[in-house]
Parts: sequence; C-alpha cells; structure tokens
Amino acid sequence: MTRPEVLLLPGWQNSTEGHWQTEWEQAYGDRRVQQHDWMRPKRGDWSARLEEVVADAPGPVVLAAHSLGCVLTAWWAAHTRHAHKVRGALLVAPGDVEQPDLAAQIPGWAPIARQSLPFPAVLVGSRNDPYCSFARAQALAADWGARFIDLGERGHINAESALGLWPQGRALLHALAEGSSDGRGSGTGVRAPF
Repeated sequence: MTRPEVLLLPGWQNSTEGHWQTEWEQAYGDRRVQQHDWMRPKRGDWSARLEEVVADAPGPVVLAAHSLGCVLTAWWAAHTRHAHKVRGALLVAPGDVEQPDLAAQIPGWAPIARQSLPFPAVLVGSRNDPYCSFARAQALAADWGARFIDLGERGHINAESALGLWPQGRALLHALAEGSSDGRGSGTGVRAPF
C-alpha cells in the first residue's frame, strides 16, 4: 500500500509554535497547505488551494485539519473531483462559523456543508472549546459520518492545550492512513509510517 502524504489544514490565523500541527510538521515532515491569506480567509480561495494541492499530490493523502480547516474539508469534499485520493481525515476542534460572533469575524463561511464525507473521518472535540459547543461538534460528526472522540476539557485543542506531538491524535491519523474506516486501525501497535 502506498504511504499517504499527510496534509495539514490549519484554521484561521494559521497554526503557531507549540500547536500539534506545527509539531507534526517539524517532527514528521507533514506538509502544511499554505493559504494566500490566513487573516482574511475566503472560502473559495482556500478550497481552490486545497483542490490544487490534492490534485498535484503524486499519490494518496490523509488530511489533518484543525478549526476552520475542518469546515474547509467539508466544503471542499462537497465539490472536489479528487475525493478518491483521500484515505481519511482527522478533524480536530471544528470552528462553528455559524455562531454570530464567529460569522462576523470570518464572513462567507456559513452555512457549514453538512453532507456525509466521501472518505473515512474522525472528529475530535473538546468539552470546553470556546469556538464550538460540545453538542455542536457531536452534531457535525454525525452529519459528516465521522467517528467522534471526546478529548475532555482541552479548550480549542491548539497550542494552548499543550499537547506536544499529541500521540493519541497521531495514532488516529495512522489508523485512517492504513484504511481503517472508523479510525481504530488494526490494533497491531505498529508505529506510524509517517
């Protein structure tokens, strides 16, 4: 089986030092999908950029999305011709851009695409995420057909959550990459190949 490339999809304002995405990029060589404007994100621009990166990937990919990156994944998946290249998606702490305060700060991203994703997905949510209620995260997981993981009280699951390399998240990503439809993997304990 061809080893998938890990594509990191940060949210609004990008992922900073200490964020698990940045830690993965530095430790494992995962590729961050660079967007034109991190401060004033446009859904069409971000989606076009993701389409370009996935189309140009030489083989399969696995997506590791955070916050607005989760919303991007759902929107892109509804329109792409390249969903077949995605082995799976790890969706962490989706930002609820339909909340009035977030909608005002990040216009043009509502409504959230709510169709079932065309590839396996795992959504990791936090009980005290200031950008998405726990119930809302569970509802998005159900709509997207994603397995839901309760991470407890870890805020927005970002740099402030102090997860470091976040081995639990990496294990979920590995399970998706090896083709487990629910992100559970084979249970063999084999170290991630990326």
